[in-house]
Amino acid sequence: MNNTTRALQFIECWNNRDIDGIMGALSENCFYHNIPMDPQKGHEQIRAYLEPFVQMTSNIEWIVHNIAENSDGIVLTERTDRFEVNGQWMDILVMGVMEFQDGLISNWRDYFDMKAYEAETSRVLG
Repeated sequence: MNNTTRALQFIECWNNRDIDGIMGALSENCFYHNIPMDPQKGHEQIRAYLEPFVQMTSNIEWIVHNIAENSDGIVLTERTDRFEVNGQWMDILVMGVMEFQDGLISNWRDYFDMKAYEAETSRVLG
């Protein structure tokens, strides 16, 4: 299985709100940086960061616009990450980088515009 397929399976875990599947796709000492927020390292920190967000959503839909894998197996995704919160959808434009080791994501960086995120968050959370 190539890493593009692994990345798409990881995204499907998000779309299913499957926190165990999300965590299962990450290496134990994975480095996660949701730029421009603070980075997280390891399952304990990453799960504590992601799980409350997943739980506050009633639906998640990550739409992949473009995906590419280089010769080193690094996968780039251009996405719209959609989250339904309080009956309203918020859309965040994201560029993601996933590096793999032994079939698991070992380094994951997502880049997004904080002002756009804050506007969407305040709109749906009131």
